[in-house]
Amino acid sequence: MGWFKRSKQNISPKSKKLDVPDGQWIKCDKCGEIIYARQLEMNAWVCFKCDHHFRIGSAEYISLLFDENSFKELDKKMKSADPLEFEDTKKYSERISATIKKSGMNDAVKTGIGTINGQKVSFACMDFKFIGGSMGSVVGEKIARAIDKAYENKIPMIIISQSGGARMMEGALSLMQMAKTSSRLARLSEAGLPYISILTDPTTGGTTASYAMLGDVIVAEPKALIGFAGPRVIKQTIGRDLPKGFQRSEFLLENGFVDVIIPRKEMKGKISQLLQYMN
Repeated sequence: MGWFKRSKQNISPKSKKLDVPDGQWIKCDKCGEIIYARQLEMNAWVCFKCDHHFRIGSAEYISLLFDENSFKELDKKMKSADPLEFEDTKKYSERISATIKKSGMNDAVKTGIGTINGQKVSFACMDFKFIGGSMGSVVGEKIARAIDKAYENKIPMIIISQSGGARMMEGALSLMQMAKTSSRLARLSEAGLPYISILTDPTTGGTTASYAMLGDVIVAEPKALIGFAGPRVIKQTIGRDLPKGFQRSEFLLENGFVDVIIPRKEMKGKISQLLQYMN
């Protein structure tokens, strides 16, 4: 039958596949636009066509926010132990080692001190590529130490959250980090020092239930997924259909859960303004 036969009219023996190096072009998850990687980086990893904010890591946020060569990392060599000797599909110790090798990070948060338009701040940024940005003992300890630095130096604190929640491989030790970081932030607040919390896609679980929602100003990136439990779990619990997009930044802004949505390309300037108002 004719429609099962391939037409030879449009086939040229001289045609050949374009030789494009791997990683040079990136497809937008939302609109399907094919974007040259370098152009995407220059546009703060935001799609030119649909304004979709690609998920980026701590190194990219540091390059976007901080003045050149001003950021000094803290506690860089701190690594997770395996106190519970946890094992699921593989040993936790093996998972940690493999993730360190793949990501180039020692855990799911990077902390340090630097300047944003000349204003000195203490900073912590979570990174989803390290076991889903999960909050374990090292994440909690590094964030607590960064808050202590803000307190000691009398400077503002900024935390960028990007997390799937508490790290189940560390059990109750992971959950304890919620109380530890929250108590440090309470002391910071009593000292009258500003804390800006920036929520990116995704911010969920124990991170949402602790330091992510304790900011004096809570900032979110556009269309970021923000919530404690997933929509399926919530629907099963309350037995009701949920509003469309109820865990996205825009819905949460309408309902007072976040204070402001700031597009990534405007983040440095807007954060700098907030710091000036709050100091």
